[in-house]
Amino acid sequence: MGKEHEVARTGRLAWIVWGVGILAYCAAIMQRTSLGVLGIQTANHFGTSIGIISTFVMVQLATYALAQLPAGVLVDRYGSRVVMITGSGVMVAAQVIMAFADSLPLAFAARILLGIGDACMYGSVLRLIPEWFAPSRVPVLTQLAGLLGQLGQVASATFLLPLFNAQGWMWAFLGAALASVVAGVMSAFWVRDVPPGRTRPAPREEKLSDLPRGIADAWRHPATRLGFWVHFTSGFSVNVFAMIWGVKWLGQAQGLNETDSAFLFNLTALGSIAFGPLLGWLTARHPLRRSNLALMVIGANMLAWLAVLLWPGRAPWALLVLLAIAISAGGPGTGVSFDYPRTLLPAYRLGAANGLVITGSFTGATLCLLVISVFLSTINPSGDYTPQQLNWAMALQLPFFLVGLAGIFITRHKLRTMMRPHGVIVPSWREVAQRIRNH
Repeated sequence: MGKEHEVARTGRLAWIVWGVGILAYCAAIMQRTSLGVLGIQTANHFGTSIGIISTFVMVQLATYALAQLPAGVLVDRYGSRVVMITGSGVMVAAQVIMAFADSLPLAFAARILLGIGDACMYGSVLRLIPEWFAPSRVPVLTQLAGLLGQLGQVASATFLLPLFNAQGWMWAFLGAALASVVAGVMSAFWVRDVPPGRTRPAPREEKLSDLPRGIADAWRHPATRLGFWVHFTSGFSVNVFAMIWGVKWLGQAQGLNETDSAFLFNLTALGSIAFGPLLGWLTARHPLRRSNLALMVIGANMLAWLAVLLWPGRAPWALLVLLAIAISAGGPGTGVSFDYPRTLLPAYRLGAANGLVITGSFTGATLCLLVISVFLSTINPSGDYTPQQLNWAMALQLPFFLVGLAGIFITRHKLRTMMRPHGVIVPSWREVAQRIRNH
């Protein structure tokens, strides 16, 4: 009751804190996707191929995934506000370096630095939500945070690309850096870790050198591991499709023109707007069935990919639309994963646990992109891939789905076994059906 009263008393301030957090995350997404809209321009700037520039994506994704763990630890130790300000500052430095870079090694260094700064943002925003809002609102607001953050990708196309066309390379990246300067300043002025009158939960470890024990403690809890595997399995395919291979596969393997490919590509983003609030609402309403929601999303993804890839020749348009809709649910599906540590771990472990969970889909995407790249370069070093070869490459996602599903079922069983002595028993579907019949 006390917490609900505090939420009501600080309601306006809570929305300001959340809104500034979303803006800072949007700025980070804009930095992350800047090469997505300036890929050809980047290749021309450094006098190299688009294939080399695409390796920037893998390097950045790998850095982002690896940096999540220390970023989560820092959120627990110092709070979201400090980490968001620091992350924004790191991204400013990265984009300033990129603005003046004239060699590939310097550009790679800038993207690594950008991945580190980017890793500081989403976990920080997620950590703020349960401190400022009632538990019933947290799942939906978590989904909205992920969705609204994607507006940063829109900003890449509507701000950075026109700025490049008008002012050139240097001013485009300095303009991107300015966005994170604004985000950092706003975070310093408006973001607070907890509402007035409350104390931020701090980890028990007093020394920074002792924090690895806290990380291990967070990972040992099956709620964290279940969140990791849900994030991994729901989200890796979305990143593989969106980052590099989606448009290329639609064009070369499915024979679509640029307009139709762009429509399906945008549908994967627009569909998530519908699925996000729905999955957040269902997660809040049915907390004991969270994993089933995630499994439905994952199952839809797998079935859609199988149907398209097993279709003789090019898949019909309706089936490709269904695939795009299924893919669009993957991003919101990852939002379910954060609900496990939020509800089952102590508050002072939440930053580390969220960091571990976030690594899921980005680890999966990085490994899957690497496997696809190695496969294609081995069977066709020329790079002139046939439709069948690209379909085989996309089929390499299926083993990643199977590994993820195994992880979900194993860790879900361990979590339910841990919860049972505390009186939390998830009834089987047969028991649910029996109760419905009895009523």
